[in-house]
Amino acid sequence: MSDNQEIASHLKISVVIPHFDDLKNLDRCLQMLEAQTLCRESFEVLVVDNNSRCTLDRVQEVVDDRAVVLLALEQGAGPARNVGAAAARAPLLAFIDSDCRPAPDWLSQALEALQTHAIVGGRVVTESEIPGYPSPVEAFEAVFAFRFDKYIRKKGFTGSGNMAVRKNVFEDVGGFRKAVSEDVDWSHRALAKNYKIIYDPSVIVGHPARRNWQELRKKFERLSREGFLLIKDKPRGRLKWFLRSFAVLLSPFIHVLRVLAAPELPRLTDRLAAARILFAIRTYRFFEMNRLLFTRRTS
Repeated sequence: MSDNQEIASHLKISVVIPHFDDLKNLDRCLQMLEAQTLCRESFEVLVVDNNSRCTLDRVQEVVDDRAVVLLALEQGAGPARNVGAAAARAPLLAFIDSDCRPAPDWLSQALEALQTHAIVGGRVVTESEIPGYPSPVEAFEAVFAFRFDKYIRKKGFTGSGNMAVRKNVFEDVGGFRKAVSEDVDWSHRALAKNYKIIYDPSVIVGHPARRNWQELRKKFERLSREGFLLIKDKPRGRLKWFLRSFAVLLSPFIHVLRVLAAPELPRLTDRLAAARILFAIRTYRFFEMNRLLFTRRTS
């Protein structure tokens, strides 16, 4: 048996991290992976660079010997994840984003969950820049962002920033597709093959909240674009999209109750600030959804 084969035989799980010009966060993520409670010989880390402007050499310098650095020539986090999954040597896969901060037992908990389940989505905890003193946008994110529990139980998909899956299942479903809501698309294809996605709140990563209105707006512009591309060619897809836009517009009148009672925000001032952002961003989303619908009607 060769040295590489012997190393691979000890591997239980492969961690895949797509990366694009995010060296500071990548370094922190790798530091936290080195501090996992799971034995270091039991997992490998694959950093898949997505043509960063900082150059592959600089990425390799930051990564050092903590991970294997790969290059994804096709742009997009989905294609980068696919490259990492294809190169993974362990029977289990754990996907995390470069700006996520895994809890010390993240991999141990993921490994345990995958003993009885094929696909696992974990918990994502938003983190404000100044702990305990969120900006209005950070307060909004604390209540509404990365609700993997809701995504899985009510919408039938899990985010890929904190997802674990058996490699043979991932290969059976196929890789992530680009230019659509890749998490939603992949999860729905998995469900169509009768795989069950479960939510496990013990599989935890932290993620910085969006800090300001510009970051939040860009997030929902991207999600709206990907969601529209996913639905527009389906039967009555455009009509459903149009009706959904009005549901988004009216939703703050219901969800504001969730904000005003949010345990994530102990201070009333933060709850009121989050409520203001709730109404503003849902109104913006309404107009953005209809802009996509009517300006691309002939596409």
